[in-house]
Amino acid sequence: MTDEYFMMQALKEAKRAFEDGEIPIGAVVVVNEKIIARGHNMTERLNDPTAHAEMIALTSAFNSLGGKYLMDATIYITIEPCLMCSGALYWSKIKRVVFGAADEKNGYKKTVGGAWPFHPKTELITGVLKEDCAKLMKDFFKDKR
Repeated sequence: MTDEYFMMQALKEAKRAFEDGEIPIGAVVVVNEKIIARGHNMTERLNDPTAHAEMIALTSAFNSLGGKYLMDATIYITIEPCLMCSGALYWSKIKRVVFGAADEKNGYKKTVGGAWPFHPKTELITGVLKEDCAKLMKDFFKDKR
C-alpha cells in the first residue's frame, strides 16, 4: 500500500463532503496499512465549526484503538490542516501526517509561519496527489461563486 493509495481513500471522503455541500476535505487514519478511521467535513450538517475532516477521523481513531495517542498511525488529509487540526494532531502524537494540497488561506502555515505545529516526532509528507486534491476544492468553490 502506498501514500497515493491512502490519499485516494481520503479523496473519496472529500467527495462525500462535496456531495453533501460541505467544503470537500477528507481524511483517513491508517495503522499497519489498514484504515481504522475515516472523516470528511461536517461543519454544516452538525452546525459545528470544529467538525473538520481531521477531527472526525481522529475521534473515530481514538475510539477504535481505545486510547488518545496515535504513535503508530498515519493520517492522510486532502488539504493542509488548519491550526485547530494541527493542534489536535500534535496532542495525538501521530507518527505521520500526509496531506495533498496546501491551503494558503486557512492552513496552519498561515498562522505559525515556519514554526513546527506537530509533535516533534511526527513526520510530515506534502504534495501527495496535490492536483487532484486542489481540483476538488477549486470545483467546489467555482460552483459557489
